[in-house]
Amino acid sequence: MTEPTKLPVKAEKSAISGRRDWTAFERLRADVDRLFDQMGAGALWRWPEHLLQPSLSSTMSKVKGVLPAVDLIEHAANYQIVAELPGLDEKSVEVRLVNGSIVISGEKHVEKDETQGDYHVSERRFGSFERSFPLPDGVDASKIEATFSRGVLTVVLPKTAEAQKETKIVVKAA
Repeated sequence: MTEPTKLPVKAEKSAISGRRDWTAFERLRADVDRLFDQMGAGALWRWPEHLLQPSLSSTMSKVKGVLPAVDLIEHAANYQIVAELPGLDEKSVEVRLVNGSIVISGEKHVEKDETQGDYHVSERRFGSFERSFPLPDGVDASKIEATFSRGVLTVVLPKTAEAQKETKIVVKAA
């Protein structure tokens, strides 16, 4: 089994706000969510709301190609973003911290040129993607790590000690 390759997480500051005017898309998404709720399948189409900022209803910031499948997972000590990136290697993937959001981007470029006997096959496939995920409250941004192994990118967002605290509240009879 191969060891995962650690990827650098680059921190950037941008003069442009991370929030763009998505109101039309937000309304469309709300309408579609409402439609699926009425059909009884709403839970299949939603992101875990506690992982998203209330004002940002979409994790997609810019699409140049097909978006990779992504799992957002919360553990006691951290959050994880696990992205399936088949056919890519760690050199084709970039993870950045921009304006309080984790941005994952990558590019795939495959060329196949095969000649055998009387035939010649030449294929080219390429595309790029970029996805953005707002950091949940209580994440220690200085300790974010990204690893890539066998086509799977895992970004670990460690929680601060304060965010890991759990307080039990006693329920009293009225």
